[in-house]
Amino acid sequence: MKLNLPNKITIFRIILAICLLILLLIPWYDLGFIFPKYELNGEIIDLKYIIAGVIFLIASLTDFVDGYLARSKNQVTNFGKVADAIADKILVNGLLIILAYNRMLSVLVPVVIITRDIIVDSCKMISGKEGKVVAASFLGKAKTMCMMIGLTLLLFGNIPFVFLNIPVADFLIMVAVILSIVSGCQYYYNTREFLFPKLDKNN
Repeated sequence: MKLNLPNKITIFRIILAICLLILLLIPWYDLGFIFPKYELNGEIIDLKYIIAGVIFLIASLTDFVDGYLARSKNQVTNFGKVADAIADKILVNGLLIILAYNRMLSVLVPVVIITRDIIVDSCKMISGKEGKVVAASFLGKAKTMCMMIGLTLLLFGNIPFVFLNIPVADFLIMVAVILSIVSGCQYYYNTREFLFPKLDKNN
């Protein structure tokens, strides 16, 4: 199978996501390697998370690029849809789990996001079998945007807002969690006739 440009970009994002998780999972200290830390205006900046932030930012940008190219050039493929979903799950959900484990954010965040993804994917699968395609909602897209920006800022130590004592990274991530719940309910509402056809007919 010959891959088009959007699909190649998606595969590149999967590779970046795996590299990001490996970077954060490897016990570098036990291997005798210590990433340098820098003090900036009283704040400690860990180079490992700066590198992770750069990788995450590049991977996040490719998510928008491959989608735009696929739609504008009419190169949307089934492989691309599946690979894009896999890339997003590895990149975002994998990172959320690691950050929660490292106590950089509440464990509630990955629990809500991953649970929502399972429910939404199930709704899409069932409605897809019935021939109805549920498009991504505005709230879903806003959730993705807030999560991407929030996680990028978190990896960068919330710079420059940390110097102003404004927790922008935490705020955006919590907004993303709220939007995740609301958009998940929206997906459920739009596909309820396929999930419970008999109940819907009785109503």
